[in-house]
Amino acid sequence: MALYALLILPSTNRVYADSAVELTKAELLAFDRAVLGGRLENIGTREVAGVPYVTFEVDELGERGAALLGNLSSVYALFEVVGEMLRPVGLTNLDRFDDDLITILKYQGKTNEQFTKLLLNVTLLASAHAGEMLERRFRVLDPLCGRGTTLNQALMYGFDAAGVDRDQKDFEAYAAFIQTWLKRKRVKHKAEFGPVRRERQVVAKRLRIELAADRDEYKAKSTQLLDVVNADTVRSGEFFKESSFDLVVTDLPYGVQHGSRTTGKGLVRSPEDLLAEAAPVWARLLRPGGAMGVAWNTFVAKRELAAGLLADAGLEVVEEAPYESFRHRVDQAILRDVIVARKPL
Repeated sequence: MALYALLILPSTNRVYADSAVELTKAELLAFDRAVLGGRLENIGTREVAGVPYVTFEVDELGERGAALLGNLSSVYALFEVVGEMLRPVGLTNLDRFDDDLITILKYQGKTNEQFTKLLLNVTLLASAHAGEMLERRFRVLDPLCGRGTTLNQALMYGFDAAGVDRDQKDFEAYAAFIQTWLKRKRVKHKAEFGPVRRERQVVAKRLRIELAADRDEYKAKSTQLLDVVNADTVRSGEFFKESSFDLVVTDLPYGVQHGSRTTGKGLVRSPEDLLAEAAPVWARLLRPGGAMGVAWNTFVAKRELAAGLLADAGLEVVEEAPYESFRHRVDQAILRDVIVARKPL
């Protein structure tokens, strides 16, 4: 058995950094159970020269194993431990664009980019197609997309991304950012931006972009699709076909700086009402074998209630380890957790 030590990516968010070791261990276990054949043993921690590492043992990691682990949300470098020495292990990943697609946009209330990647990863790993992570172009929906952190992470992976958000300022800010970024980076693309009309009435605004990481792919029509709608999330089914997404990944409003809006109650501080109303809509958009990953503030909604609402929507909540090990503190008012559920085949 070979011993490996994973160096965690430094985080600008101090509170998230304090949780990074335990979150990385849980995420590593999710990778192991879903795509590495359960071959990792003795996942733990070790301090080297005052720096914490996440460690594990495996008989043979291999090229594919390194390519999979290169997508861990907090991985900075991987080493094989040989005696007292750390031998670097080359890592590849799915990233197709410069990382400023994820990091450059700053605004109050933005979800930590490392957590967004973790949430996408563990949702994908719970799906029926986890084994195709390196080959499949997953189709991802964030039905509460805000200013697009999840959408950008999906694009970074080479996936198709779709989003819905009712906040016009967020929608317009994201539309301006992504179009400017694509032009500045000279990424070949075609954008359509404008109102959605039905019966001569404007019912939404929509941004659709076809893009490709290089010109050859664009010419061959091997393009990614970004599709974002400015509308209420409970109307998502009006704009996207049923069973058209592999993954639904979203971060519920935390009920601290902002609330949730529902048709019946308007602005409320608890995400429970929003999830009860929207989860059935989101579940219908999932393909069989797809997975839904939701993050929320446990101070305003208990895990058991969230699980019940997803089950009521026809989904199977993932209960096995490590899917109950992602709870972590964001600040004094937010204790964030993750729940993932599958749509039966």
